[in-house]
Amino acid sequence: MELPPATPHDARPPQVSVDFEGAPGCIAEARETAVTFLGHHAPRAPHARHTFHDDVLLVVSELVTNAVRHAPGPLSLELGLLPGGIVVTVRDTNASAPRSRPPDRTGGRGWPIVQSLATRVRVVLRGDGKTVHAELAW
Repeated sequence: MELPPATPHDARPPQVSVDFEGAPGCIAEARETAVTFLGHHAPRAPHARHTFHDDVLLVVSELVTNAVRHAPGPLSLELGLLPGGIVVTVRDTNASAPRSRPPDRTGGRGWPIVQSLATRVRVVLRGDGKTVHAELAW
């Protein structure tokens, strides 16, 4: 996916929104969307072993994976610039709030990872699902 670079005349910060069917293959597509968006809009430390980009990709992967595992049906991913960071938003069809569970071989690590990497996490429950917003600062 090719995203246009931001211009000084844009009325709002750059963002991208993509809808997915909710199949496991969409996790890789969501990461590719994030890589493209970050490449156009986020600073990158050239010699750092672990970067802001890595954190954003991990949050995208975890939120989309949780949606695929726990919400039947379509989901959407939105990435947007904030002053000093990025917001990752995932909407799905499960109206239950994410929760931590003891980690085991099959999972239980994703939600704590998102909470530790994000500077702010908000969950909005709707009648037809939920929206999770995770903000990350550069």
